[in-house]
Amino acid sequence: MVAFVLVALVVSAAATQVSIPALKSKAIQSVPDGRGVIAQMFEWTWDSIADECVSFLGPAGYAFVQTSPPQEHVTGDQWWTDYQPVSYILTSKRGNREQFASMITRCHAAGVKVIADTLFNHMTAMDSGKGTAGSPYSHYDYPGIYQYQDFHHCGLEPGDNIRDYRNRQEVQTCQLDNLADLATDTEYVRARLAAYANDLLFLGVDGMRLDAAKHIAATDLGNITSRFMGKPFITQEVIYGEGEPIQPSEYTTIGDVQEFRYTFLIKDAFTTSGIAGLQNLDDRGWVDSPVANVFVANHDTERNGGGLNYKAANNMYVLATVFSLAHSYGTPTLLSSYDFSDQDAGAPNGGAGTCSTSGGANGWLCQHRWTAFTGMVGFRNVVGKESITNWVAPTEQQIAFGRGSKGFVAINNADTAWTANFTTSLSAGTYCDVIHGTAAPGKCDNPVYTVADDGTFAATVAPRDALALHVGAMPGSTTFHQRRDRYGGEIDVTFSPDSPRSTVSPTPLF
Repeated sequence: MVAFVLVALVVSAAATQVSIPALKSKAIQSVPDGRGVIAQMFEWTWDSIADECVSFLGPAGYAFVQTSPPQEHVTGDQWWTDYQPVSYILTSKRGNREQFASMITRCHAAGVKVIADTLFNHMTAMDSGKGTAGSPYSHYDYPGIYQYQDFHHCGLEPGDNIRDYRNRQEVQTCQLDNLADLATDTEYVRARLAAYANDLLFLGVDGMRLDAAKHIAATDLGNITSRFMGKPFITQEVIYGEGEPIQPSEYTTIGDVQEFRYTFLIKDAFTTSGIAGLQNLDDRGWVDSPVANVFVANHDTERNGGGLNYKAANNMYVLATVFSLAHSYGTPTLLSSYDFSDQDAGAPNGGAGTCSTSGGANGWLCQHRWTAFTGMVGFRNVVGKESITNWVAPTEQQIAFGRGSKGFVAINNADTAWTANFTTSLSAGTYCDVIHGTAAPGKCDNPVYTVADDGTFAATVAPRDALALHVGAMPGSTTFHQRRDRYGGEIDVTFSPDSPRSTVSPTPLF
């Protein structure tokens, strides 16, 4: 029984120590070196995520699914209610504990690991109410969990709200938009948060996104995460601000860091400055690629304008995402969300995600199913850690590059067609363009390109379009699709034109 983890912690907030039972995680395993793509299934219910893991995410080769926060939260239809915790009972708008656990089991069976969005920085911004599991609360009182003394009361600004982001103490001890700021420098709060995390890990969660990590001192966060059982994947929301004292690099010893400078640059490059300068992203003073988590859009930036979103003109959102999945910098997260006109609007269809074959339905966008994105997930799984090669940029809005001898992509962000004879490191042969269709054993339902013995091929890339080739998508080839096994390693799925049977090699390839 896991329930005793929570019951054992219903003690006075004045207690100095909370013991955390030694439980064994049901997670698949720690993240392998060759990380794949994270699908952020924003506002999807647990049951619909489970179905999507089985029917699409696993077969398509996605490595992770990132869920919305699973804990009890304030009531309301708005999406942001999920981000105001009331307790650590696993009952939310997305489903209950049993549904959450079932989702993990089903996703694991499909070869997809699970990352839970997790809130350590704060509780609610509300005066009082009841949460989604019926728990009563007030701003600084959460019966059986936290009391007034378990929160920071910084006294630096009116209402204790953050105003000066150049003041480290203020950013990390005052309130973010009136959200009651947990005293993460105290033993009780640290142990309480670690116990919640370990409950998630016991259920099989493989990783966590730590929301608002910038507002928690790295020493506090390091102490909390050191109490986790196992070694889950961790990615942290630490938004860089020019001239601010808190730096993303402070958090890289804890886990990955979400590199928002990448998001801002991608938007600027595709909308204004040009994409020709995107070759070397490792030399910009950002966090190192192995600990960078990157995205074109997340649930915040698609609303606040910090990044491109699905409404961007001229196919820029699609092209930017193709670039993100093709480039070697960072571990990419792909947002899958819903259409909105009201920035506060919650999920459509009662939160039950629904998709068409290659898109959305019932208000959902289902970007993770878009043909170009699915093709590039396969591309990334095949190219692995291969370095960037054969970079060319004939204009500010046209780039092409390879990933070693395994893949090649050309992106045309201009309003005119781009006709060229491209030089690659690919072996001679015929390749499917995975941007415009899918590969199947022995054939493509999309354009094909023939690479000559010298590694060149001729192509015309339409305006505001792209093409991508890789060795896992060659008609007549024995190798067609690369995906991850349930233990987190890559498996090579091969097909022979002479046999209806496929063979699987369990040896990690990258």
